[in-house]
Amino acid sequence: MAETAKPEDVKLSPAELKKRAKAEKQARRAAQKEQEGGKPPQQRGPQKQAESDNKKIITAQQDSLPIRRRGSQAGGGRPQVKKDNKNVELFGHLNTQVRRQSNEGVSKDVHPSILALGAQISSYEICGSSARCVSMLLAFKDTIQQYSTPSGTSLARHMTSHHLSPQIDYLKSCRPISEAMGNAIRWLKKLIVEIDPSYPEQEAKDYLCSSIDKFIEERITVTDQAIGDSACKQIKNGSVVLTYGKSAIVEKTILTAHKNGTSFRVLVTDSRPLFEGKVLATSLMNAGLSVTYYPFSGITRAMTEATIVLLGAHSMLSNGRLQSRIGTASVAMAAHKVDVPVIVLCESVKFSGKVALDSIVSNELAPAEELILPARSTGATTSTAQKEDDSTKQQSRSLSDWRDIPNLRILNLMYDVTPAEYITMVICEYGSLPSTSVPVVHRLVNEGMGI
Repeated sequence: MAETAKPEDVKLSPAELKKRAKAEKQARRAAQKEQEGGKPPQQRGPQKQAESDNKKIITAQQDSLPIRRRGSQAGGGRPQVKKDNKNVELFGHLNTQVRRQSNEGVSKDVHPSILALGAQISSYEICGSSARCVSMLLAFKDTIQQYSTPSGTSLARHMTSHHLSPQIDYLKSCRPISEAMGNAIRWLKKLIVEIDPSYPEQEAKDYLCSSIDKFIEERITVTDQAIGDSACKQIKNGSVVLTYGKSAIVEKTILTAHKNGTSFRVLVTDSRPLFEGKVLATSLMNAGLSVTYYPFSGITRAMTEATIVLLGAHSMLSNGRLQSRIGTASVAMAAHKVDVPVIVLCESVKFSGKVALDSIVSNELAPAEELILPARSTGATTSTAQKEDDSTKQQSRSLSDWRDIPNLRILNLMYDVTPAEYITMVICEYGSLPSTSVPVVHRLVNEGMGI
C-alpha cells in the first residue's frame, strides 16, 4: 500500500514558505506579549520596570505644577506672549530700512562732515529737498579735498566706488535721499569718471569742487531767484495766497512780491508732526505781512478766502503728478473743488523720470513716535479742577504706550502724490508750463547735463 505523505514532506513553494514563517513569527510575538501581560510588575524586566516608574514620577510632578507654568520657557518665568505686529501690511515694503539712530558700526571711510550732515537731516535740522541737496554737495567738497588716490590706480576709477559710495550709503541710512540729491549724485559721478587720468590730483580735486559750486549756483540759487521773480507776478493787489507747510522757494516768492509793493494776505496751513508752517508764518509776520495760520483741519474754511495756492515740491514725476509733503494732495483737491488755481514752484533738478499713481509703491516712512503728542505740564498756579481736566485730556491725547495697545498701528508717511488734474501750472527756471510737460523738460535737462 502507498504510504500517506506527511505535511512536512510536502514540498512548498518559496512564497508559501515565506508566508508560513511570517505566521509563525506573529504567533510567537502574540504568545510573548500575552505571557508578559499576565506577570506582576515585579516579574517584568528591570529596564522596563525602571522606565515605567520614571514615567509615573514625571507625570506626578507635572500634575503638581500650577497650570500657568505649563508651556513656559525651559528656564521658567512668564509664558511667552506673542507681540502684536505694529507694521501696516500695505506699507510693509517701506519697513526694510530703519533710520540710523547712532554712529555705531559706521565705516571708518565716512567723513566727519558726512557724519554731521547725517545727524542733521535725520533730526530735521536740515529739512527740504533743496537744502538737503546743497548741504550734501558742500559736505562732498570736504571729502574730495581730503581724498588721496592710492598708488596703482587713478582718481577717476577709485574715487566713485571706494570713496564716494560709503558717504552716500551713510546718508541713505540716515534718511532716504531726495530726487534732487539723486540727480546731483548722478551728475557728480559722471563728472568724476570723465576726469583725465593724467590730470594732476590736486588740480582734479579743485576742478570738482569748483564744479560743485557752479552746480549749486546755477541749478539752485539762481534758479530759485528766477522762479521767485516769475511766480510773484501771479500775486496781485488784494490777492489771498494760501500755502501749506513751509517751502523755501514759496517763502522767497511771497517775500519778493511783498518787496515789490504788492498788497496781499497770506494763509498758512499746517499739520503735524513737523509744524513747519509755524516757522513760515513767523518769518512772514516779521517781514510785515498779514498772516493767518490754520491747522490742517481748517483747510476747507481757509479755501473759501484764498484766491491762489502756491505749493512747493519734493519732486515732479514724469506723469505730471506732484510728490510733496503729505497733505498736499488734500489741499490741491480742496482748491480744485472751488476753482482756485494751484501753482507748483519747482526747480528742474527735482524733476524725475519716475512714474507714480499713488503714495504706496514709493514713499518715505518716518518713525511713528514722531506723531505722538508730548505730555503737557501744568503750571504751579493751576487749580485742582483744571489739573484734573488737563490730566483727563492728556490721557485721551497721549499715545506714548501705543505699542502696548492691541490692534493699534500708527502710520507716518512723509509724502503723498497729487494728480495732474489738480495742478494748474508748474513754474520752473524754464518758465511756466503744464504739469504734463515735465517729462519733456526733464529729458532736455538730462541731455544738457550729459546724464
